[in-house]
Parts: sequence; C-alpha cells; structure tokens
Amino acid sequence: MMEAIKPVSPDINQDEMSENTRHVIAVMKAMSHEVRLMLLWHLTKGEKTVSQLAELQGLEQSTISQQLARLRLEGLVKGRRQGRAIYYHLNDQRAQNLIEIICSMYCASKVA
Repeated sequence: MMEAIKPVSPDINQDEMSENTRHVIAVMKAMSHEVRLMLLWHLTKGEKTVSQLAELQGLEQSTISQQLARLRLEGLVKGRRQGRAIYYHLNDQRAQNLIEIICSMYCASKVA
C-alpha cells in the first residue's frame, strides 16, 4: 500500500529545498539510464553479485561493474564483500520506493 504524499512543510527554507532538489536530480539522472534502472530493479528483489546481474541483464560483467560504480557514487547501491564475491544491495530506501512505484505503474499487467 502506498503512503499518502506528505505536503511540503511551509517553513522549509530555500537552501534546504535547493539541496533536496539537487539530490532528487542526481538520483533521477542515475536512474535515467536503461542498464542502471534495470540493475536497481533487480536489486529491489535482493542482493546480487556482478556475475548474477550480468547474467540477468545479458551483458558483460565489465559493463555491469561500470554502471554499479555510477550507482555507488550516487549512494544508491552498496557492496558487501563475502570471500571473493561482492554482493550489491540498494542503499537508499527512497530509491527503492521510486523503483517500486515506477514498476507498479509500468510493469504491472494491464487489464483491458
């Protein structure tokens, strides 16, 4: 169930609003790439290694690693080392919420 959207506080200052806007723009830019959006979608289902993500995407591991680096830079994903493998997971609940909203709007089967 989706939570109701909370109205913007009337006492939020311009600096705070500007900072929030910059963060939203960075997240949206990171998500605006097809491979990165698909990686984020796969990670909403649980943590995965680069090789698992490459197999799911049908892409080379180097391509996946490059896109994960961008997502790490934006703070959207984080890695956890276990032995020789690094398991990636979503690091931002707001990003997970956005992916789930997008999927509910565009991935759900449509009733005619």
